[in-house]
Amino acid sequence: MIFDIDLGVVATLFAVAVAAGCVDAIAGGGGLITLPALLLSGLDPVAAIATNKLQGSAGSISSTIAFARRGLIHWPDAWKIALSAGLASMAGALCVSLLPRPILDGGVPVLLVGIALYFATAKRMSSEDAAARVTPLVFALTIAPIVGFYDGVFGPGAGAFYMIGFVTLLGLGVVRATAHTKLANAASNVGSLCLFAAGGHVVWVIGLAMALGAFIGAQIGSALAIRLGARLIRPLLVTIACLMALRLLSNPENPLRQAVAGLFGGG
Repeated sequence: MIFDIDLGVVATLFAVAVAAGCVDAIAGGGGLITLPALLLSGLDPVAAIATNKLQGSAGSISSTIAFARRGLIHWPDAWKIALSAGLASMAGALCVSLLPRPILDGGVPVLLVGIALYFATAKRMSSEDAAARVTPLVFALTIAPIVGFYDGVFGPGAGAFYMIGFVTLLGLGVVRATAHTKLANAASNVGSLCLFAAGGHVVWVIGLAMALGAFIGAQIGSALAIRLGARLIRPLLVTIACLMALRLLSNPENPLRQAVAGLFGGG
């Protein structure tokens, strides 16, 4: 990918990635910050998405390392979930042009608002584990590939979808659920990144600078998440999920927005 590099722009994007990596490590949604910044820097949409996957992969890998060092990831189960998510994200990236985008554009904001309401009102939102409703193997064969495939096709909210699965189905406490979410995110990010890189869409100078920033920011965010637990993760999850929903609905071409406008406009 050929792109005229301005060192000032690269430095700014590095700083943006540090902030986004910190937020993403705690509650996901770092792409809300980095993707618009990449577009504003002059990258075309495909290059912006591809380059964003590189910095997102670095941030989620960094978070995974930080949580793993604290013993918060149960590897005998986690690797199966991560592998499933990574393979499914590659399949999703290959199927981008085959799936009905209007359904995703209209449906995902509704799901994100539902997730925000759940995390805002759920009584069991602590760092303590609870009884699992499904086994890790069942999770790896069902929820992980579904969310991983979605991450490869579309992406916004994937972390929130993983998170609600780990909390409600596997019964993980908030901090451990965040740790396992970061591993699954890392796998699905790397899976789709491989395809974007093979297609020559990644702007490597910008992507590597942002990857370093995201790695640093994720270390900071992970430390905060481990230290403060549900007190920090819960409100930030609710906020990020709502912001992602609003970001998707801000597009005038969003079918849900058009349907609502048509309903009221048609009086």
